[in-house]
Amino acid sequence: MSIFVYIILGFIIASLGSITPSFLNLTVVKYSLRNGKRAATYIIAGYATVLFFQANVGAYLANVLMKNSEYITLIQQIGTGILFALSINFFRLHFKSKEKAAVKEIPKSKSYFYGVFMSSLNMMAIPFYFTFISLLIGFNYFEYSLANAFYFSIGSTIGSFSLYTLYAIIAKKIEHRLNFIASKMDLILGILTAVVAIANLVYLFTK
Repeated sequence: MSIFVYIILGFIIASLGSITPSFLNLTVVKYSLRNGKRAATYIIAGYATVLFFQANVGAYLANVLMKNSEYITLIQQIGTGILFALSINFFRLHFKSKEKAAVKEIPKSKSYFYGVFMSSLNMMAIPFYFTFISLLIGFNYFEYSLANAFYFSIGSTIGSFSLYTLYAIIAKKIEHRLNFIASKMDLILGILTAVVAIANLVYLFTK
C-alpha cells in the first residue's frame, strides 16, 4: 500500500475525531475570538504535536492486540471497567455544578505549550486511534510497520491541524452553538460510555 494511502487514512480518521465538539475545539474558538486566527494556530500546533504521538501509540497497540488475540477478552474486561468508571465520572462532572468555569486567559507566548498540555489531557485520543486502526488492520487496509505508522501519523497531524484551524476561522459563527454542546458534553459522554460499557458487558457474558 502506498505512502499516500496511509497519509489519507490518517487524515480522514483524525478529521473524524477532531470535528466532534470538545474542550479542545472550544478552547480554539474562544482563543481565536479574543486573539485572532493567527494566534490560535499556536494552540492548534500544540494539539497536532501531541496527536502525532498519540496516533503512533494507537497504531502500535492495535498491532500488538491483533497479533495476540488471546489477550482480547482480558483487554475487553479491563476496558469495560474503565468505561463504567469514565461514565460515572462524566455524570458526576455534569451534575456537580451547572455553572461552567470561565475559559482561562492564555498568554500568547505560552499558547503552543498550553496546546500540548490540553491535548495531553485528552484521554479519548489513543483509544480512538486504537479502535479505528484495529478495524483497518482487520479489513486488511493497514499493515503495521514503523514507517507506515509514521505516515499515518503525518496524515493524522495534517487532518487534526486542518479541522481545528477551520474551527478557528469560523469561530464567530459557531461560538454559541459550540458553547451549548460543550455545556452538555459531560452528559453526552457519560451516556455514550455507559451504553458502550453495557454492550461490552452483555457481549462478555453471552459469548
